Amino acid sequence: MDQVFKALADPTRRLLLDRLREHNGQTLRELCERLGMARQSVTQHLDLLVRADLVVVVRRGRERLHYLNPVPIHEIEERWISGFDKARLHVISAVKNQAEEYAMADKTSSETIPTYVYVTYIRASAQHVWQALTDADLTTRYWGHANVSDWQPGSNWEHRRVDGSGKVDVVGTVVEADPPTRLVITFEDSPDAPREPSVVTFLVEPHHEIVRLTVTHENLPNQAMLNGISSGWPAVLANLKSLLETGEVLPQAPWEMSPAHT
Repeated sequence: MDQVFKALADPTRRLLLDRLREHNGQTLRELCERLGMARQSVTQHLDLLVRADLVVVVRRGRERLHYLNPVPIHEIEERWISGFDKARLHVISAVKNQAEEYAMADKTSSETIPTYVYVTYIRASAQHVWQALTDADLTTRYWGHANVSDWQPGSNWEHRRVDGSGKVDVVGTVVEADPPTRLVITFEDSPDAPREPSVVTFLVEPHHEIVRLTVTHENLPNQAMLNGISSGWPAVLANLKSLLETGEVLPQAPWEMSPAHT
């Protein structure tokens, strides 16, 4: 938490976060151009933001793309705001969000939807995290659905209900599978829609007794899907983390919480 407050104390670093909020997934060159700053100065500020987990770097070929990570800001909100005047702040936030929705409606439909990135740290081995992502029985426990596939590149996968209906809510294809560190899948919640599927990448990076799990969801078709996964992924990954670290999922399904409490 100290590193987060230190990073946020500098106006230049706050400006960097604002630029990433406007357009997520920028290279160092793009950030330098938008800020009119020397490469070395921007690099130093980004290093502090990365150490504070406010920014996540995702490699794409030779490029290093920078994404906002919402987790530390959410933790500040939970610790320093939630216990004080949350009810009034929710009203203010609702008014602000409604105004922004009206503003969004005025923009062109061709506007690019940003990529979603989420990072969490889990006390587990890379092998255990990989198994949790690909084992149908384990996904049933923390996700409420069975993710079914042989997880070979080119194979199909299904996000199948376990309520006896056998209904499949999401389908896709395994694009890459490099156990236990990298899994890339297409993600189609509306397979009949005339659009390219979104793509989810799971990156598992081991470090001694913990792993850093980075989930990147890109090629999103619209703002509605971005809003949905922005609340869905944190809930699912919190349940996964709890299962691997304690042997039990959270007492209540986190995705069932009302919007007023998320």
